[in-house]
Amino acid sequence: MKRIVDFARRVSAVLALCAAMAIALPAQTFTTILSFNGSNGADPGAVGAASLVQGTDGKLYGTTSAGGAYNGGTVFKITTSGKLTTLYSFDCPTSTDCPDGYSPSSLIQANNGAFYGVTSFGANFLACGYGCGTIFKITPAGRLTTLHTFDGTDGYYPNGLTQATNGEFYGTAAGGANNGGIAFRMTASGALTTLYNFCSQPDCADGSGPMGSLIQATDGNFYGTTWSGGTYGEGTVFKMTPAGKLTTLCSVHGYPSGTLVQATDGNFYGTTAQGGSIFKVTRTGKLTTLFTGLLGFPYAGLVQATDGNFYGTTQGGGVSPDPNCQSGGCGTVFEMTADGSTLITLYNFCSQPNCGDGFEPLAGLVQDTNGNLYGTTVCGGAYGPGAGCTGYGTVFSLGVGLGAFVVTRPTSGKVGAAVTILGTNLTGATNVAFNGTPATSFTVNPSGTAMTTTVPTGATTGPVQVTTPSGTMSSNVPFLVR
Repeated sequence: MKRIVDFARRVSAVLALCAAMAIALPAQTFTTILSFNGSNGADPGAVGAASLVQGTDGKLYGTTSAGGAYNGGTVFKITTSGKLTTLYSFDCPTSTDCPDGYSPSSLIQANNGAFYGVTSFGANFLACGYGCGTIFKITPAGRLTTLHTFDGTDGYYPNGLTQATNGEFYGTAAGGANNGGIAFRMTASGALTTLYNFCSQPDCADGSGPMGSLIQATDGNFYGTTWSGGTYGEGTVFKMTPAGKLTTLCSVHGYPSGTLVQATDGNFYGTTAQGGSIFKVTRTGKLTTLFTGLLGFPYAGLVQATDGNFYGTTQGGGVSPDPNCQSGGCGTVFEMTADGSTLITLYNFCSQPNCGDGFEPLAGLVQDTNGNLYGTTVCGGAYGPGAGCTGYGTVFSLGVGLGAFVVTRPTSGKVGAAVTILGTNLTGATNVAFNGTPATSFTVNPSGTAMTTTVPTGATTGPVQVTTPSGTMSSNVPFLVR
């Protein structure tokens, strides 16, 4: 099976991306922590632009869209120092039989500790050509269960999942009654229900082609983007209730492509592929373009770090041109202030000989609880050449001077609800407080990377703080007490 080239790479050559970034800065403690070699995976983050996710064991989990034992992609975990373990290699026993799918993407860790994700292709080849895709569950030890196989009538080529506060999973896929895409709900056992068929309104005013993953906001509703449709035919931002009632918040110029992020100010932020813009949308649908002219296809969404600023990647662009790269450059990591007034380039890929640092960072970034940013590149690295682009991709870290913090899973709950808190060096913790109200008890796991507790009586919405022998760490977002 040949390597799958991501949709963004197929269309980026025809998009009119223009203008350069505002201010360029030297690299900030950039480290390539792993180069894939094909046998242990290839093209991380290529399909679906799937970011890494931090597990409760302190390791980072991710997928490669190709490579592995059977060249169908892998699920892997990696330490922040670069030790990689391949958890599962996807296989096609014959050229038309991939029961578990192939080209996985978009992992999340659910409340039960298992990881859930999708494969973009494989299974039901007759219905969908390359196969319709699947939804799977995989344990941290690597035991995989296929929960749902798409057959075309219920959608195909799924995007990522999100677990809602009700414990069920929500996502989007292509296809549907109008062939404009669907939004769906899935139980933990794999029973899938279509909640909404896009392009249900004349001229697809409600949008077509949902992109990225849905996010559940603090109001309990889901928010997402479509690649096309709307007033301008170039995409929309929408809100959907858990029951599937959809409201188009606004139409967007430039094809929004990545997953939205709800910032600490309550608004939603995203990127567009064409024109390279960063936008803000309020809950009522007021759209503000904060920055435009990011060269090189900002395909993935943003992450808001603990300093309040936004960080992201561009597939191309930058000041390291190379014949293998898209859009006149090899990709960048950028930072934008919360108000959108300043945008700077933090790193230009292919800055090292033979692109040993990787290039084409299609996926977005994740901030680890140690404070550093982590991401992947589709191409480049120490090994190669690979088919389609030189090298098999990398995992990298970028330190920007941010300190350790904690993350709550979930980010909201009622008094008495169970909460897992991720962190770094939590061993010896002496206190956990929800906006100043101490928890009555808590348990730290043996590795000191996570703790479990319950929301205490009297807790109110605000930061969660954990006191350890090394100091006090606060959560990156306020915990919402429902």
